[in-house]
Amino acid sequence: MDTYDVVVVGGGIAGLSAALYAARQRLKTLVIARDIGGQLNMTTHIENYPAIPKISGPELARRIEQQARGFGAEIIFDEVNAVEKWGDVFLLKTVGGDEYRSIAVVLAFGKTPKELGVAGESKFKNRGVSYCAICDAPFFKGQDVALVSWGDLAREPAVILSSVVNKFYWIYPGERPIHDEEFLQQIEKLGKSIYLPNSEVVEIRGDVKVKSIVVRDRKSGEVREIPASAVFVEIGYVTKSDFVRHLVDLNERGEIIADWEGRTKTPGVFAAGDIVAYPYKQAVISAAMGVAAALSATAYVSKVKGKPVRTLVDWR
Repeated sequence: MDTYDVVVVGGGIAGLSAALYAARQRLKTLVIARDIGGQLNMTTHIENYPAIPKISGPELARRIEQQARGFGAEIIFDEVNAVEKWGDVFLLKTVGGDEYRSIAVVLAFGKTPKELGVAGESKFKNRGVSYCAICDAPFFKGQDVALVSWGDLAREPAVILSSVVNKFYWIYPGERPIHDEEFLQQIEKLGKSIYLPNSEVVEIRGDVKVKSIVVRDRKSGEVREIPASAVFVEIGYVTKSDFVRHLVDLNERGEIIADWEGRTKTPGVFAAGDIVAYPYKQAVISAAMGVAAALSATAYVSKVKGKPVRTLVDWR
């Protein structure tokens, strides 16, 4: 098993910015994330990011991702569910069953996508159950899938799926998925969506991957099984930091307590972005926190390797 210099947990703007700076310092850098963009994927318009008059959240994330990859950062789509300290290295374990070793860890997972909490969901994560249409929809081109989402969160996945899949069953608990008739008319013209109002998924079935979903009508109680190759769940985010509780201090909201350099109570563990106990949750602030954590991680890795630790600036 190779040992990375830095493993970044999370693919939002903080994690991607951390990966960009770590990779630019020629550190062997890995990003482990469930999706690319995180909460940026919920933002249609960003108009207050310095030097960029107007950009969508997903596009901003893609640009930083490309920069990070350009400097050599690796990115895999999985979910870290355990971090253990082994001497001078950390062992990270994922839901997918993989393990990775790293000298330093940057925790930048922000808020985790909410899950349905139904039978089969955990079993088929990364095997048809997805929490990011922008990341995974291309894998299901021309197939029949399901979308569980409503409100503004559903706008982007509905558009993406309409451009990629054969058809998608749109499942939501109310009468309408979005209270924007003009938008719904645009989606309907594309002819890919099948509405399932007042409905909820109660089970996800398959063998090695998703084959179908079981849906219940909340009004009539009727239950039926619908063939689907994937289920895209986009219903918001929650804070899930218990898996690093033994390495960091948390506040009452489950946020990680870190100093302005991104350092936590455990040497080698750094934190950045919305998961940090900092009151201002802004994209530009999360990006800056990711950079600070990466530079601190760079100094830490240099120290562990017995190399000189130097101050890193861009204008020299």
